[in-house]
Amino acid sequence: MGDRRDIRGRADLDELLRRFYVEAFADPLIGPFFTEIAGTDLDVHLPRIGDFWERALFRTAEYKRNAMAPHAALHAARALTAEDFGRWVQLWHAAVDGRYAGPNADRAKAQGERIAVSMSKRMTGADGSATTEGPGFVPLAALRLRAACAPPAGRSAGPAPRR
Repeated sequence: MGDRRDIRGRADLDELLRRFYVEAFADPLIGPFFTEIAGTDLDVHLPRIGDFWERALFRTAEYKRNAMAPHAALHAARALTAEDFGRWVQLWHAAVDGRYAGPNADRAKAQGERIAVSMSKRMTGADGSATTEGPGFVPLAALRLRAACAPPAGRSAGPAPRR
């Protein structure tokens, strides 16, 4: 794990989410969904999405909103594609891996992938297993393959990257 530690609670989630959304807002592919179409106010969005992720990872927060509704509204305004969901996954993984490592970080990445695949399927009708349109989307088959090739728990896949 090097100098990275695991996601331990809400403060870590808040930091992770702020870092992620700053990058997502600036991204040329998915940024416009946040900045131009939804007009997202990050200071309003972060507590809500923090509740969502705290509930998803730790079951310690209340989240009673419909997470699908704002994404469906975005999709109605401008179709979300597999490439858009794939870019979200790439940025999410980079944000998590840039600061955190451990079981909760792994769970956050896996949950993000599940959410992306689920939303993509619900909005586009595609399950991601055979998507070939555009770069960026991580096909479901590739996720399964990566999981099957992961080293057993407690064993490293190789030396840690240099910093």
